[in-house]
Amino acid sequence: MPTIDASAMEAVQADLTAREIDVVRLGYSDLIGAERGRDLLVRRFARTVGHGVAFCRSVYGTSPMGDVVDIEGGLSAGLPDVIAVPDLSTVQEVPWEPGVAHVIADVFNPDGSPSQESPRNVLRRVIDRFAALDMQPMIGPELEFYVLEPSTDTPNGWRRYGEGTGNVYTAGYKGDPENTLLASLRRLDAYGLDVVAANHEFASGQFEINLWHSGALDAADRAFRFKTAIQELARMQNKLATFMAKPFNDEGGSGFHLHFSAWSSEGAALFDDPAGPDGLSAVGRSAIAGVLAHAPALAALLNPTINSYKRFGPDTLAPWLIDWGLDNRSAMVRIPPERGRAARLELRLGDASANPYLAVAALMGAAYLGIRDKLEPPAKLEGYGYDVSKAEKLPTDLPTAIAALEADTELAEMLGPQFVAAFVAYKRNEIERFSQWVTDWEFREYSYHL
Repeated sequence: MPTIDASAMEAVQADLTAREIDVVRLGYSDLIGAERGRDLLVRRFARTVGHGVAFCRSVYGTSPMGDVVDIEGGLSAGLPDVIAVPDLSTVQEVPWEPGVAHVIADVFNPDGSPSQESPRNVLRRVIDRFAALDMQPMIGPELEFYVLEPSTDTPNGWRRYGEGTGNVYTAGYKGDPENTLLASLRRLDAYGLDVVAANHEFASGQFEINLWHSGALDAADRAFRFKTAIQELARMQNKLATFMAKPFNDEGGSGFHLHFSAWSSEGAALFDDPAGPDGLSAVGRSAIAGVLAHAPALAALLNPTINSYKRFGPDTLAPWLIDWGLDNRSAMVRIPPERGRAARLELRLGDASANPYLAVAALMGAAYLGIRDKLEPPAKLEGYGYDVSKAEKLPTDLPTAIAALEADTELAEMLGPQFVAAFVAYKRNEIERFSQWVTDWEFREYSYHL
């Protein structure tokens, strides 16, 4: 655990007090990207966090339904603690909660070592590998989500907000009758998330907000805060914002696209080479090849739910095959047309349910392995994709993806074996619970005739 600078904590406490902020929300990501945290009174902030703030380690293994999965060092070890230490560089006033500031915590074991299950620490581990190559990874996140409103006419109590067909890429009241997107965009900007654009997506009630690119840790921090913020803003309006991969049978899913490049310490764009094939450098091509080589394992982290795999398939604009192409949205890896400092790849594999820290770490880990091993990508996709004669299929369900992650020992070492073991245990519990649950589809299919 790093030395906690008491004077720095006191300075933050004094600054917040002067700004009439009386509560600090200390938050961090669990395995699935949900925020865990505590509200701390500012007048006791320096004292309260002086030795870190204790949380039960098994919060990493707590499911959305409250089941406690026995990860290593958790339930069977007597439910010991981990210690959360605020990263003071992330203190940010919350615009929609007067008197409240938010700070992201780094999580440690009681012996001072970084918690291996912490998604933020997993990402730091991969960033360190790039630093050894004198490369700074840059990430630009794009997230889609649905906004729902209460309904007494649907089985789950929710319906899509602003129902209406053909409103893709519209703005204003047409597809957003209460103009919730504009209000959210302004509040997110005031929260320091560096959001840049927002639009209505394909489906009713579906929206997308883009975040500007930055260093990998900052980009993941902003995407993590973004998801929590969108959900909080919806709750304030008696609505539900969901990043579930595919909430509806009759509409498409929500994606989490990641734009990735690397710069040198001097600021040179390392994926760009005007003389290289397609204007890409050898480093850029190897990064693409690494992502393709480790794609089955990446699916476990970028498509981390049972529901995720219902988003895939031909003509969905969600990837189905392990391929890449130039400015081709039917490919898993798209190379946007810009070059120079904007030369980058776009990984279109992820869905919105992915944990931002783990999605970024997995993408970068696979790219690093490709760069390290100087891999060369296969021939690029020409024309519309989804032709299984041209490329291998991605995993089609969560158990297959989890098995691929376990088998990919190189990527597992990049992310940390203890983290991978905890993630696999958590997801296998999810699969087991689902296998025992009677679904609406089963009742509809079998009850009348059988």
